[in-house]
Amino acid sequence: MQNVILRGKKTIREIDVRGKRVLVRADFNVPLDEDGAIADDTRIRASLPTIRYLCERDARVILCSHLDRPKGVVEERLRLALVANRLSVLLDRPVVTLQDCIGPEVESAVAAMNGGDIVLLENLRFHPEERAGDPAFAENLASLAEIYVNDAFGASHRAHASVVGVPEHLPAVAGLLLEKEVDAFTRILENPERPFAAVIGGAKVSDKLEVLENIIPRVDALIIGGGMAATFLASRGYGTGASHVETDRLDAVRKLEERATELGVRLLLPRDVVVAERLEAGVPVRVVSATEIPDGWVIADIGPEAADEFSRELGGARTVVWNGPMGVFEIPEFAEGTRRVAASLANLSGTTVIGGGSTTDAVQRFGLADQMTHVSTGGGAALTMLAGKPLPGVTSLDDAGTP
Repeated sequence: MQNVILRGKKTIREIDVRGKRVLVRADFNVPLDEDGAIADDTRIRASLPTIRYLCERDARVILCSHLDRPKGVVEERLRLALVANRLSVLLDRPVVTLQDCIGPEVESAVAAMNGGDIVLLENLRFHPEERAGDPAFAENLASLAEIYVNDAFGASHRAHASVVGVPEHLPAVAGLLLEKEVDAFTRILENPERPFAAVIGGAKVSDKLEVLENIIPRVDALIIGGGMAATFLASRGYGTGASHVETDRLDAVRKLEERATELGVRLLLPRDVVVAERLEAGVPVRVVSATEIPDGWVIADIGPEAADEFSRELGGARTVVWNGPMGVFEIPEFAEGTRRVAASLANLSGTTVIGGGSTTDAVQRFGLADQMTHVSTGGGAALTMLAGKPLPGVTSLDDAGTP
């Protein structure tokens, strides 16, 4: 089946990679634990199909990625050797770590590669030129290879040198992960099986406003949870205790609700909420009506009635996209609402797309990721797509049909 949004862009399948030097922009921005070890290798595992595809065709694979935010300086704890070690285990073949991503030593190491070899360049963000989109830095990266493959969905909303600069110098195509990610979001936005429901949560309306505006005309039901529910409740005139309300977004929220009513979209806010005096473990909690939040208390999660209602609504859906948790799920006292939504989606027989970031963290924490249709590796890129905006990392790729 031909993918949707990439029908106009070249993919790795449409270019001859045999024996070629191929620069792969991967997303190895993995979380690290307190000891500096990899806490979750999901993003590394997601890159394996593209890497294996290239190795099977005797390409010389030059991997590059960022890790965290070193702000243009070398931070020893953010070197990519730990990623190379994990990749070596997962691929069952050597992955050589280089000590930089450009320069004579890197050029020599790449020149010595044989077909099927894999090297991993050092953290791109050790160079400030990466985030600045510096043309010379991009050209230096491009000089290492004959073909460029973007497989970093999680970085494709950034106009960084390795994402949009390198494609100006090399034949540039999408990798298998980028293709899969973009296709999943495009399908639900353009041709969802109905009923189509969206679950949008998180702390702030401002982070999701463009998503809400783009998705309301497309869905049959819109479920709102998380801290951002406070702004919706405030827009209806209810007290929200000490919960954060974005007063500068109240008019926008009212317009969203009006738009939903005009379109016949069911917009569900939580009927009840879990509140606490502080968002900390071990503090006293209460379940109260969403219209009767006591002074000095903050919304920490949706309540059991809300979870029941949301689950009933989702149970009748054929397509669901979820971006943003229902509460501060990292704290056990405030995790139940998010867990209930995740469990509802896990039991759904239709299509379930999890929109990256903390939502992906949540379904993984609850052990339900394998029961979802698609779990995204990119939070910011997923939001960009859900907002209906182009990804620079996709638009910079070669058009299909070009030589």
